Amino acid sequence: MDQTKKNMPLPLEPELRRFSALAGLFDPAPGDLPELPGIDMYGSCLQKNGEFGGDHIIYVDFNKRYKLEKLIREAPPQVREKLAQNYHKAGLVVIDAEGHDLTAAFLAAIFHQAFLLGVRYELRMFGEVTTHLFENINTRFYNSSGLSKTLTLVYGEIYQDGTFRFLSAAHPPPKVFSNEFDRIVDISEDRLVTFPQIGTMPSPHDVEKSVPQLGIKEKYTINEINLMGRGDILILYTDGLSDHRSPSGERYFPSRLEKTLRRCKTLSAREVFDSIKDDLLKFNPFLEDDLSFVIIKKS
Repeated sequence: MDQTKKNMPLPLEPELRRFSALAGLFDPAPGDLPELPGIDMYGSCLQKNGEFGGDHIIYVDFNKRYKLEKLIREAPPQVREKLAQNYHKAGLVVIDAEGHDLTAAFLAAIFHQAFLLGVRYELRMFGEVTTHLFENINTRFYNSSGLSKTLTLVYGEIYQDGTFRFLSAAHPPPKVFSNEFDRIVDISEDRLVTFPQIGTMPSPHDVEKSVPQLGIKEKYTINEINLMGRGDILILYTDGLSDHRSPSGERYFPSRLEKTLRRCKTLSAREVFDSIKDDLLKFNPFLEDDLSFVIIKKS
């Protein structure tokens, strides 16, 4: 073979197409949406470049994805009760890796695989997802990506009774639209504790020799919100939604979002999502950032 040809770089366009196809495999399939009595859920990502980006959503229907009956049968007695509680809740992650490029999509894909593998281990060991999983993921990202790329996330578990328990790493706070009061209601600050971006500061147990410049992250803690009213809507989102503006600079969030929710609050979660999506693209069809949101409705 001619040495010149041998050393020529591969064409970039076919590689981009292959990566785009591979990244698409991590997008949630319709069957991934959790099935939980009394809870209706739907969400999706709108990537700025139309194909791939740093926003990503993972749904966790514990029973469908991890076959709880088999896990319970094989688990030690002290873990079985915890495992059985997973029939009554569902999990989801919304992440936002910095940027809209291949690197951001790559980081999202790494998180996707690490998280789902970690959940399987957590269920077998503890019967539930604990903060240990996120401490370990934070450590892995800190040791590999450092400060070159940041990643925010919110991981939450929604229960049949409408309780939402979640962990936030520098992610925009959830919003609750009250069906009774017909508006977005305030959430107490003590229920919105958040932590630094994933990978920017080491977890406490991982500090060995010297303290990093940014210091040491505190241990993760869990927040809790109660959705008591029938028809209440919880919204998880990335800053692409909260920062979305009209060409004149007017913000979509939260006032116009609230108006849209008033119009469509009686619809299903999928229909609420589509109504908001259509309205925000009418507000401004040009995205300045990847934009994602999830609608969780107590039915």
